[in-house]
Amino acid sequence: MIHLNTAGQGRMPDAVRTVLTECVRLEDRFGPHVLEERVGDLVHGEVHQRLEGLLNTPDGHTELFTGGAAAFDALVSGLTLGRGDRIWTTPYESAARLTTLRSVRDRTRCRIEVVPLRPDGDLDLGWMAAHIDDSVALVSVVHVPANRGIINPVEDIGRLLAPHRCLYAVDAAYSLGQLPVDVSRIGCHLLTGDGWRFLRGPRAVGFAYVAPRLREELSRSDFGGGAPRAAAFATRVPEPVPATAAVAAFTSALAHRAELPAQPYEELIPALHCAVVDVPGLELLAPGRYHSAVLAFHHPDLSSALLRRGLAERGVAVWKTVAEQTPLLDRPGGRATALRASVYEATTRQDIDAFAEALAKTVADVSSRRVFPAPDGLARIALVGS
Repeated sequence: MIHLNTAGQGRMPDAVRTVLTECVRLEDRFGPHVLEERVGDLVHGEVHQRLEGLLNTPDGHTELFTGGAAAFDALVSGLTLGRGDRIWTTPYESAARLTTLRSVRDRTRCRIEVVPLRPDGDLDLGWMAAHIDDSVALVSVVHVPANRGIINPVEDIGRLLAPHRCLYAVDAAYSLGQLPVDVSRIGCHLLTGDGWRFLRGPRAVGFAYVAPRLREELSRSDFGGGAPRAAAFATRVPEPVPATAAVAAFTSALAHRAELPAQPYEELIPALHCAVVDVPGLELLAPGRYHSAVLAFHHPDLSSALLRRGLAERGVAVWKTVAEQTPLLDRPGGRATALRASVYEATTRQDIDAFAEALAKTVADVSSRRVFPAPDGLARIALVGS
């Protein structure tokens, strides 16, 4: 298979897979305590050192969670805001983070405001500059959205917000590993990420950079209650911390990432766009001026599910996204689904060429209502629809 779904699940490098397999084998044979003895240094020390190197942050400012969304919920849901406070989010915000923000709004009676987009799809920084004041308590921005390839200007936003009282949170789940992410340049107080996308680690390992100011805010919150650091954070984790085996493998994935250039496949992005544009009927969903290694597209008349299945039959793995992932974002043509392709460092130009050929043939086949075999062996007819 040509893997073009790194944004959904990055393929683990062989060394990372070996670490995960060996840790699971060891835990199965001898139990979790023996595994903890063997890899405890990785779990409690090296993983944070490597995260701090990746994010360019001082020691002691990272925390592990089971995912970036869990980290955001754990660290934002208990913030103490007031009725006059405002939260800023954007149309690119994920459903999971919106749920947390709405929970904060309902609890504190603050307001949520959505930063508008410019006609080209970029965030309207002029609007932000004109409307920012000290009633804005929290700003949440997605670096790269789940179902659009735009790169939002998180560093520019950080400079705009720096003179004001607001906390600044950045979702880097889809940018870490494919783009440089430097918290000292971004100027954020919270940055969350997942380990299993472009970082190519195992699932169920996420993390957060937590700035000293946010830690102080949490210690004064209703949930933190002035408790010591470890206890305050323990009250905010809504689910178990990542398993030891997964953390050990994630540490190996971070070591692998450290050996790669900052943007290892930047030259493939134009070819990926051309592969879609050259197929009649397909439409790019690529707002903004700057684009990442994530590309969304759709056909206004053909089923995204059937196109994805047809590509899989031809040996190309992409993914179907749904509008509910970013509920504040307009649906182009009223369509609720789209396809998403994303590359990684092992992707070659030959892979992109093969994808282009498979995509053209699949669109032609689905348009003519050919039959594809389903994974369960049952025949499915490629009907037009969503």
